[in-house]
Amino acid sequence: MRFEQTPLIGGFTIDLERLEDDRGFFARSFCQEEFLARGLDPVVAQCSVSFNARRGTLRGLHYQAKPHEEAKLVRCTRGAIWDVIVDLREQSATRYHWHAAELTADNRRALYVPRGFAHGFQTLTDDSEVFYQMSEFYHPECARGIRWNDPILAIPWPVADPIVSPRDRKFPLLQDVG
Repeated sequence: MRFEQTPLIGGFTIDLERLEDDRGFFARSFCQEEFLARGLDPVVAQCSVSFNARRGTLRGLHYQAKPHEEAKLVRCTRGAIWDVIVDLREQSATRYHWHAAELTADNRRALYVPRGFAHGFQTLTDDSEVFYQMSEFYHPECARGIRWNDPILAIPWPVADPIVSPRDRKFPLLQDVG
């Protein structure tokens, strides 16, 4: 695997290192030792899949609050997404900064989301599927979110007029979360 630090401290994009031959290729997509060597959380407590029927579907910006903050490893296994992470850590030099990466079934890239970050994505194709590995079990009482169109973040989502759930539309703005 090839790890590339994002501009946000602790966030990484991860690309496969393929061993190819005439049959196709083989590549590792996760290794606890390689994650530990970079100071990343290697625990996988839960995995989830998100299927999205329509281009422009926007999910996020989600996170879990203390004491159940979670790290995530996100990969698009079908279609394409524009994946966004936002640093919410109080003492971080990149607090309230965001970073986006295009994850597709073809590029097989993953995005590592550290604890203390919000995460969201917008689908770039119909029938997109996203696979998550999470370091913490889901705790509904700790589920939180930041509004996807927060003016402080000013994230330029690629598809105009997104499809957003009523729950995600009601998330607070950063100025109301602190």
